[in-house]
Amino acid sequence: MHEETVIGEVVGVSAGHLRLRIDIAAAASLKDNPDAVIAAAGMLGSLIKVESGSRWVVATLRGITWQDSVAVAEVDLVGEAAIGPDRSITGFSRGVGTYPRAGSLAYPMTSPEAARVFSGDDRPHIQVGVVYPTANVRAAVFFDTFLSKNFAIVGSTGTGKSTSTALILHRIIEKAPEGHVVMIDPHGEYAKAFENTGMVFNVENLELPYWLLNFEEHCEVLLTSEGAARDMDRDILARCLQMARAKSVYAQGLGAVTTDTPIPYLLSNLSDALQSEMGKMSEAQNATNYIRIKNKLDQVMRDPRQQFMFDRRYSNDTMADFIARMLRLPVDGKPISVIDLSGVPTSIVTAVVSVLSRIVFDFAVWSRGERRRPVVLICEEAHRYIPNRAISLRSPVRDVLERIAKEGRKYGVSLGLVTQRPSDLAEGALSQCGTIVSLRLNNERDQDFVKAALPEGGRSLLEAIPALRNRECIISGEGVPAPIRVRLDELEAAKRPMSDDPVFSELWVKTGDDSDMLGRVIARWRANVR
Repeated sequence: MHEETVIGEVVGVSAGHLRLRIDIAAAASLKDNPDAVIAAAGMLGSLIKVESGSRWVVATLRGITWQDSVAVAEVDLVGEAAIGPDRSITGFSRGVGTYPRAGSLAYPMTSPEAARVFSGDDRPHIQVGVVYPTANVRAAVFFDTFLSKNFAIVGSTGTGKSTSTALILHRIIEKAPEGHVVMIDPHGEYAKAFENTGMVFNVENLELPYWLLNFEEHCEVLLTSEGAARDMDRDILARCLQMARAKSVYAQGLGAVTTDTPIPYLLSNLSDALQSEMGKMSEAQNATNYIRIKNKLDQVMRDPRQQFMFDRRYSNDTMADFIARMLRLPVDGKPISVIDLSGVPTSIVTAVVSVLSRIVFDFAVWSRGERRRPVVLICEEAHRYIPNRAISLRSPVRDVLERIAKEGRKYGVSLGLVTQRPSDLAEGALSQCGTIVSLRLNNERDQDFVKAALPEGGRSLLEAIPALRNRECIISGEGVPAPIRVRLDELEAAKRPMSDDPVFSELWVKTGDDSDMLGRVIARWRANVR
């Protein structure tokens, strides 16, 4: 039996890895065996098993060096399993409790054994690719632990990050067609990928009522001052906003109404409150603060680009309808809401992300006691909205996303962070992710950041991050049976996001239609219609 071929013996043991003396001839003899995972000595990432009493210890090959004409391999421990009647692996679990001794024998793992470890057990799971370096062992991601304990997908531009995200989401909704997923899409990439399985919202149909913004989000939109002047402006806006909400017909019977109470109010009432309060000033006070806020409010109300939120038509109570559309209640065959923010003005985009994220979380908090409907919130370009403190001291969107990362699991809200710059994320954001999917990272600072945040994993996998090929990733954490390097499946063209790189060699040798194209582009540009 090929699994009984001894390829080495243990010559050193430590808490996290072993040193093996490799039998080069025995290992090389397996290169033509389609069932053996280790093709030859020196195949980094190869899977081996080491006998330890009545258990198998499973490990991955990290590297081989020559010492005094002897090949010595470093292997990282992955987990352990029982030895079955035919000496195969059975009942795999992560972590090692029984360490091999010096002289213990090492054997190659077969493809069927690797499948028992990495292709998923009887727990619900999705399969996303092939385990490296095998040819056909499928890589499983455990459905519940992947989603319930937050996850991150990281990778440099051009490594297949968006397509990988789409692949995982397609697999998830195939497994759970009655799910509830909200995706923040800043570049409008994913509308094409989920046109048949999701609802796409943009500035033309989002209809986000301005009164759903809390006080901090109102400040983000309406205040432009800094320092002491901003503190004064905050006090003025808080007072006037509370007055406007208290005048609302929907305030009747609610008791105390605060600046955050999500009830409709009239923009004209807020403007009138600013005017009224300005008229009550003493001669020693300055009207500049009031005028500045009122002018900004008037500007926002007139700006056609912001009519998806600041439109007088949204003064009615449409909260239930808005939440139902965003959270897919009911699903109606489309479990994903894609929020395309590419048409949202830069000045208010963080406020929009903040209110959408907060509504997801607040709904989960206030619906406790009802039948639970867990929600997954995916945040593309996450480093823009949850940056570290060296980039941004404080913002409403970072506060709510950090709260979801820390507390969301208790209320049934899971956070998925997708970013090309993990080192720019807020401190601890990645550490709150139970599973990390890392594609190639070219920046050394990003590599170190991810290595420090990975829940666990062998050195061979971590050190491979800068050498991964496109569509290849390392998955580590609670969502997988053990840390694995995976060649992700090819996604059908119709399900891919619009993130392909331009082919300069083809596009720069064609000409024609330039005048007509410019006319069409400028017309859409001026009309703010995509």
